[in-house]
Amino acid sequence: MNTARHAGERLMSWPSLIAGRAHCGAELGLGTTTHDIVHFHGEHEADVHLTRAMTAKLRPALLGSSAVRLRAGSGWVTVRLDMGSDIDLLATLVSAALQAAGRGLAAPSDPTPDGCTRMCPTPGR
Repeated sequence: MNTARHAGERLMSWPSLIAGRAHCGAELGLGTTTHDIVHFHGEHEADVHLTRAMTAKLRPALLGSSAVRLRAGSGWVTVRLDMGSDIDLLATLVSAALQAAGRGLAAPSDPTPDGCTRMCPTPGR
């Protein structure tokens, strides 16, 4: 079962998210007109841009989840999508990311670019 595809289909129904190719090169990314919110990498992983400020706020709860990986100094977190409850967690984090993006929490506390947890190969390069 491709849980990332299932999660992507669920999130594509949200009116505030726009589907497209992610800036990192992942085939499926969802975001707003101004912010990348989630990228899907492979069949069982997604990266969510919570912003550095939101990640710091949610850090204690995120550290308690075996499905979440944090990267020091980054506003992006990786969610391992192994089961339905992981998709629910992803949806919750995407909701938090949308709130952070809508409230402008990415600036000025995020003065440096914050790329996705990985750069995917770009087709044709």
